[in-house]
Amino acid sequence: MSMKNRTVIVTGGSKGIGESCTRLFHSRGANVAIFDVDAIAGEKLAKELGERCLFVQCDVSDGKSVKSSIATVVTQFGSIDVLINNAGIVSYSNVVESSEKEWDSTMAVNLKGPFLCSKYAIPVMLKAGEGVVINVSSVQAFISQKRVAAYTTSKTALLGLTRSIAVDFAPQIRCVAVCPGTVDTPMLHEAMKLSSDPQEVLQESIDMHLTEKIGKPEDIAELIFYLTSDSASFITGQAIRIDGGLGISIGGSQRD
Repeated sequence: MSMKNRTVIVTGGSKGIGESCTRLFHSRGANVAIFDVDAIAGEKLAKELGERCLFVQCDVSDGKSVKSSIATVVTQFGSIDVLINNAGIVSYSNVVESSEKEWDSTMAVNLKGPFLCSKYAIPVMLKAGEGVVINVSSVQAFISQKRVAAYTTSKTALLGLTRSIAVDFAPQIRCVAVCPGTVDTPMLHEAMKLSSDPQEVLQESIDMHLTEKIGKPEDIAELIFYLTSDSASFITGQAIRIDGGLGISIGGSQRD
């Protein structure tokens, strides 16, 4: 499947799942705009990929930054066909431990960011007659671990945003939420460092998936690519889990 002559925005597009999306869409012929606050990583990736790849330093939680960044993409490529709302952060606390600042910053990136990017990208898509928005949520929109109150709340709320966009802008705009399980990303490894035994945390992550492995960023990127293609034209408003079977096994006695 080709994405030739299509323009794709990937927020948080310089690392992890975002980087894999950037690389995959670019390899399939798309113009790709990387939105990221990390200028060093973003510029390095854009320079490596070369033609048809643009880095725009963007804080997705800031409306002026998003509006300006969207305008830059339109000036450079003329249109927007796909928006991948991937940028996200995680914080570790329950509702009692969480400070207002921690709660607000998590919501600002994980929820307000997709709202703002959609707000300014969708009108551009509508001018062209069609477009696709992908919201990268999480399996934690369905099940949750301890002490991730702000994160799991933000990722659950993304499912509501997904449905709203799908309903409000049909049939021109399709919107789908992708909900990964544990994925081997820089965010995971930063979280592991918080433990006194990072390798134990990694093994626990592997063991809790039915597939007995954690996902690769490329796994998620391939699903996102499919969902944005014409082959997925009948899919909208849905939350699709790609989680290695996380959380569906019932404990108790095992019998052959």
